[in-house]
Amino acid sequence: MKAIPFGRAARMIGRGTWSFLTDRPLVVSFEVTHSCIANCKHCDKGGIKPEPGGLLQPEDYRRLRGELRPMAVQLSGGEPLLRKDLEEIVQAIKEPSGLPYTILVTNARLLTEEKYLKLRSLGVNQFSISMDFPDERHDEFRCLPGLFAHLEKLVPTLSRHGYDDVVLNTAITRGNLPVLRANYEKAKEWNVAISYSAYTPLRTGSMEHYISGDEDLNLLHKTLNELLELKAKNGRITNSPWTLSGIFDFFEKGTIPGCNAGRRFLVVNPNGGLRPCSMFDRTYPSPKAILDDFVANNTCGGCYVSIRAYLDASFWMLLKDNVKTYVLNRNGAGNSC
Repeated sequence: MKAIPFGRAARMIGRGTWSFLTDRPLVVSFEVTHSCIANCKHCDKGGIKPEPGGLLQPEDYRRLRGELRPMAVQLSGGEPLLRKDLEEIVQAIKEPSGLPYTILVTNARLLTEEKYLKLRSLGVNQFSISMDFPDERHDEFRCLPGLFAHLEKLVPTLSRHGYDDVVLNTAITRGNLPVLRANYEKAKEWNVAISYSAYTPLRTGSMEHYISGDEDLNLLHKTLNELLELKAKNGRITNSPWTLSGIFDFFEKGTIPGCNAGRRFLVVNPNGGLRPCSMFDRTYPSPKAILDDFVANNTCGGCYVSIRAYLDASFWMLLKDNVKTYVLNRNGAGNSC
């Protein structure tokens, strides 16, 4: 991906430093709805859901952004594009400074070229599009016929605009383990970046998609080493090297200790409830309540999703990685194939 402009990068580093020093979340995930048009096999958010207490409105997101002051924001769900007022929510979240860095997480079935251009003009900095398989198996996994055909037409169209802000996101499961490299090749074909994360059974309670056993673990280890080599050659894979290595550790050991949920990141429900992460339903009235109760007693190591994996790093590691990525991208390393 292209480098973040220097001024914005400096503001992000400044905001992130402030967050570390004051125990504030670096990243906030606004789950703007729990409804979804898909019904993915590895997720618990499928279908249209009731929203108890009603949905937060754009002015509520403006207030929460001011109170939490995150460096980055995820707009997720469910499927955030189901919100008719999503454009107003984006406007409410963005500050005149360009912060927070804003990521839209979507299955992209409702995304069009026109919506993409409008949302990025309002301040969406990255479009994270889920892709489990590099072909029609993606439709079957997400119970959404025609999804892959839509992506195959849409994603290259978005890429041709040259903003370099589209990232495919693959959640690694037992089912797509053999095609992780093929997913990378599809991202290369479409001229976009790709990120990998690990399936967790915390959402569904199912071990069906969890990777275990020597044969699968050996294949995972081999594939992740290939991805590490590809990352070293270009910037198309957005994962840091330690997160790719950590994915293997998670599946091999069944846990990754030291989770910073509630301290480095938190989740806001569609009705405004605060949660330390999206895996647990209990809500809290304030970030301080999360720190005092959940963080003080948290021993969970049951996931290694992207947001957790990245923010588990120390402040100095994050700073070094961000500066290194910025320099490499400024020098054009991220544009090689």
